[in-house]
Formats: sequence, structure tokens, C-alpha cells
Amino acid sequence: MYTIGQIEDLTGVKAHVLRYWEEVVPGFTPRKDMSGRRLYSQREVDLILRLKYLITEKKFTAEGAGRQIIEEAQAVQDNADLISQIRDCRQLLTEMYLKVKKNNEEQ
Repeated sequence: MYTIGQIEDLTGVKAHVLRYWEEVVPGFTPRKDMSGRRLYSQREVDLILRLKYLITEKKFTAEGAGRQIIEEAQAVQDNADLISQIRDCRQLLTEMYLKVKKNNEEQ
């Protein structure tokens, strides 16, 4: 699980934009810990990166990007195992990136 600060570092998307997307994109709801801080899973990281691409590169609105993602999700149901393996690899790479970054900052 990643904090909102880590998500900003990983994706380049500001916290206020992430909170806005929570309001307008169906299915984008990170968990919150006991203190109310947002915690993002690898699934949400993937979703944020896809939203960012659709909005910045393809010029979708946030709402339109959310609808596009829903359509894509329905199409990928047939490849659920492959998608799961890709998500696991991305999570591992993300964790490694954060460890290397933290190690570099400490030195």
C-alpha cells in the first residue's frame, strides 16, 4: 500500500487531482487507514497512470476517462490471469523503485 505522497512521486499527479478523481471516476476509491489517510494499492496506481494518460495524452475529461476505463475493464475480463501477473510485476517494480529512491536520499 502506498501513501498519497508516494503516489505523487510515482505518478506525478498532485494530491488535489487524485482527490478530485475519487469524486468523478467510478471505482476509484482508495482505502483509508484508521486516521483517515488514503492508502493506494497497485490496482489504484495502475488506474491513476491510465487516467493520467487518457486525460493528458488523449484529451479525455476525467468523467470520460472513467467511462473509457470501465469499457476497457469489461473487455479485459477474458485475460484476467495475465492482467493479474502484470499487476504483480508492476507492484514489485514499484516497491523496488521506492526502496532505491529512499536509499539514494539517505546517502
